[in-house]
Parts: sequence; structure tokens; C-alpha cells
Amino acid sequence: MTLPAAAAHAYDQLVQDLDVGLYATGTRLPGERELSTRFHVSRATLRVALAALEGEGRVRRSAQRGWFVPAQVVGEPPSTLQSFTEMARARGLRPTATVLRQEIRPATLDEAARLRIAPTSPVVQIDRLRGMDGTPVCFDVVVLPQQRAAEIVTADLTDASLYATLQELCGLTIYRSAYSVTAAVADAPLARLLGTSAGAPILVGDEVAYTADGTPVLLGVNRYRGDAYRFEADLFRRA
Repeated sequence: MTLPAAAAHAYDQLVQDLDVGLYATGTRLPGERELSTRFHVSRATLRVALAALEGEGRVRRSAQRGWFVPAQVVGEPPSTLQSFTEMARARGLRPTATVLRQEIRPATLDEAARLRIAPTSPVVQIDRLRGMDGTPVCFDVVVLPQQRAAEIVTADLTDASLYATLQELCGLTIYRSAYSVTAAVADAPLARLLGTSAGAPILVGDEVAYTADGTPVLLGVNRYRGDAYRFEADLFRRA
């Protein structure tokens, strides 16, 4: 699309600002009045430039809050099980993980049933804030039976792949994951962790991971920013 000269000038300036990282992903751009003054164009002309960038996916408009730089959207390829680390690296991004909790506790009745262990058996709970290139994307809570993953209790999981660590330290290879996704909203504590606002949409992934022989070894609840995650799957009809 060919833009009028004034709109093209504003467009080029905005592209330059975005390319050098002046506006980080997930952040709000300055107001239209400030931008139009800076670029010496009218607000109507500025909106033409912003609309062009919106069509390219570089910015996103909110009717109430202005213009934003979209967060990186991540998601597994259809029918492929990937760890968070693998998803990030496949997109050329740096995966990060900050450990908030890593301790042993008794399993709940529900956890024991899903993991096929005795009630109140010791499990390891690991809470981590996951990010890509330093931007928070997901709050991840994982529960594993201590008897199947004892070495994970003291493992350093900062910026590490849990799947890879389980394989290296415990000899556990995740073969299959039963995964469901539901929509929810962020409460205030979660919003602070993910760098969003209370009430913002999130996607909640509930996972049970199995080894090749069908043994459940991991329960996971992943809470993703709604603007940063997409779940994809291939669906087939029965013959």
C-alpha cells in the first residue's frame, strides 16, 4: 500500500522506533497527540500510518487505552509436543525461567489419583515465571512424584528446560501430554507477575505428561498472557 507523503514519514519514524526497541513488546505507545506533534503531522495522518502498521501486525489498537506493541505470540506447532524452551528457541528467542518455589509437600487426593500414587505421597512442586527475551509470558506450576524424579528437588532450574532436566537427571523422557486449554482472567497477583492488568485475559493450560509406557510423571498448570500464546492442534474425524 502506498501512503501519502506525510503518513509515510510518520510510518517510517515509527518503524525505526520499533526496530531499535524504543517500545518494548507488550507496552503502550505514546498518545496520538504526542506522536503527531513529534512527527509534525496531523492526528488523522498519524492514524493512517498506525493503521498500516496494524495491518502488518507491528502495533495493536485498544479502543480504551490507545496503541500497543503486541507481545510475542508463542504456540506449539500442530500436533507437536514442545517444551517452553523449545518453543522459544524455535522462534529465535531467549527462554528465561525464574524459580519462585521448589519444595516437597504431600500430594492432594486429586494429584495422587492423576499421578497414580498413594494419597499424601511426597511430590515436588515447582513454580516458575517463564519469559522470552526478558518479557514475562507464562506462570508455570508443575507437580511431580518425588519417587520418580527425586533429583529434581535440588536441580537448578533457572532458565532451564524442565523436560531436558528430567531426561538428564532422572532418566525420564516425556512422550505424550494430555493438554486442555481454558480461558480465564488474571487476578492481581498473577497480573503483577505477567506484567499485565488485573482482569486481563489469560489462557490456562492443564497438562498431564506421560512416559512412553503410559506412566504419568508430571502435572502442569500454565497460565499464559492471553495476547502472548496461541494453541494449535490438528483435528481428525473418525473414519
